[in-house]
Amino acid sequence: MAAGDEHQRRILTQIAAVSWEHPADRAALNTLRKIPGFDLLLRKIFALFGERAIRLAFKANAVRTSERQYPWVHARLARVCEVLDVEKPPECYISQTHLVNAGAVGFGEPFIVLNSSMLEILSEDEVEAVLGHEVGHIISGHVLYRTMLILVLNLVVLRYSFAGLALLPIYMGLMEWYRKSELSSDRAGLLAVQNPEVAMSALMQLAGGGRGVSLDLDEFIAQSDEYRAGGDLLDAVYKVLNVLGQTHPFAVIRVAELRDWIESGAYDRILAGEYQHRDEKDDRPYREDLREAAKGYQDGARELFDEVDAAVDRLRDRLTGAFRGRTED
Repeated sequence: MAAGDEHQRRILTQIAAVSWEHPADRAALNTLRKIPGFDLLLRKIFALFGERAIRLAFKANAVRTSERQYPWVHARLARVCEVLDVEKPPECYISQTHLVNAGAVGFGEPFIVLNSSMLEILSEDEVEAVLGHEVGHIISGHVLYRTMLILVLNLVVLRYSFAGLALLPIYMGLMEWYRKSELSSDRAGLLAVQNPEVAMSALMQLAGGGRGVSLDLDEFIAQSDEYRAGGDLLDAVYKVLNVLGQTHPFAVIRVAELRDWIESGAYDRILAGEYQHRDEKDDRPYREDLREAAKGYQDGARELFDEVDAAVDRLRDRLTGAFRGRTED
């Protein structure tokens, strides 16, 4: 482990991505992978026409990390890969961009891109959590599907309006999977750093961090609880509408989901060595993933309906109180 590390991290030898994946993410990926020849065909097409151009663009206009270029980022990525047991760390590039963001790009040999502004706002530990998140995307095989499906559908929606309307339900469904894949990789980021405060703090910084600004994680967690706890009827509707076009869940939701996963005991079980290994056959029935995914959506819908019901009750009480006040006058 690197000098100055506050705790020894458990090396998650041969950990399989299924150990941390969100059931809705996993079910959607399994559906795509079951299409005969689909995965192989996509890899060949995009490896031929897409990856080389993307990789050359970053080589030409970004800085690749190494022992001499951003050595601390290079070292942190190596440690993430050690913990998640990735034999060959992916290449990592720093791109001069003001938007605080990161991504995993490519098909045959995916690589990571960190925007330079992220390095200015996040601490080194928080950047490491982001690196773990991106490595999680790569291990789960998200990069191919995210790049292909979202870009192709965006192209269709933008260029061919009638086809776009017909594909809109599929597009929205893919957006929902895209968001769930982010929740999966948040878990991977946590497993990489094995420090819940660091993982959640990174999400807080991505939401609204600034240069030289000190943020309070407890306050942000309270904000997360407040967001999930309620609001009026209009707030409940806006919560659904606001997220429909988003590729990422809102940061407050990501923090809440990460806390839920920790409190479920799954995180501690993995650190205790109770996880699926890559050389083990995944005997988990596909239908079980679907059931878990459906349950997750049902629970979310139930929470939404409860919020709406409570909001209607509050509105009715206010109207009734106002009406009584007028009749008494």
